[in-house]
Amino acid sequence: MSRSAPDRFAPDEVALHPRKVQFHWDDAPLHWIPNDPYGSHAATALNLFVPAAERWFSKVLVDAMEYVRDDVIREEIIGFLGQEAVHASTHEEVLADYLMRHGIDPQPYVRQIDWIISLYDQRVAAASARGRRRAIASGTHMLCGAEHFTCILGHWALNNRWDQLGADPTLADFYRWHGAEEVEHRHVSYNVAKYFGMDYLAQAVAGALVTVAVFAMVFRGTKFLVHADPALPNLGYVRLLWRLRASAKRGSVPTGGYLLRSAARMFRRDYDPVDEGSTAQAIAYLATSPAARAYG
Repeated sequence: MSRSAPDRFAPDEVALHPRKVQFHWDDAPLHWIPNDPYGSHAATALNLFVPAAERWFSKVLVDAMEYVRDDVIREEIIGFLGQEAVHASTHEEVLADYLMRHGIDPQPYVRQIDWIISLYDQRVAAASARGRRRAIASGTHMLCGAEHFTCILGHWALNNRWDQLGADPTLADFYRWHGAEEVEHRHVSYNVAKYFGMDYLAQAVAGALVTVAVFAMVFRGTKFLVHADPALPNLGYVRLLWRLRASAKRGSVPTGGYLLRSAARMFRRDYDPVDEGSTAQAIAYLATSPAARAYG
């Protein structure tokens, strides 16, 4: 998938605000991308760590607000926090209503993610008064890397082949709604990280660490779902990777090439999230999202 054309307007020209949405999971199948249970589980794996990750995103920015004196950045953070709160609560509904209805208890895996996320809180809590700002600054750098991935995955969701593959429309809309808002607010964490002094070295280190963490968590989450699915064999990691490669060729999930090229852009000295995705496309989708229209 190629990168999108330049925006007609900058993302920071948009006032961020949370949108009320309504999803109905009752008829959504576990294998929601037809004839591709592995691709379905790879996409659903995002639900296993997104609630904890979104809470961490919000915690970092709430902590950062203590030191931010720029009114524009503070306003962006407030809008970001509102959107992330809706994301976290909606993904938790997926865990409770959708996965549990299909007989999959996500808690064993979720506890692993909660432990990883808690490392930030432990570091901030253990920091001295002088070191607290440095610990929070480091968190903003990692958040910038994490939000790069949510943006490029959101951009992929807005431009993929799920409709042609017959994907369940509710879950397709769910991921596209979330992805569109990630594209819309993709500049916020970068602006905050720059405010906290992120230089090229910090950007590269955070990018490397986050890349490893994101790939590992999604792959581990996919393995967890495949293992919990009684309709599928309990594949090892190598065979599962081969299955996901086939899913990517079909268009069910992003290709490895797309993900690696996207990750590599974080290591450019001229990296700027404004070049990732399209604000215009994201806002256009959010204006027509079935979930948003159903609520209104």
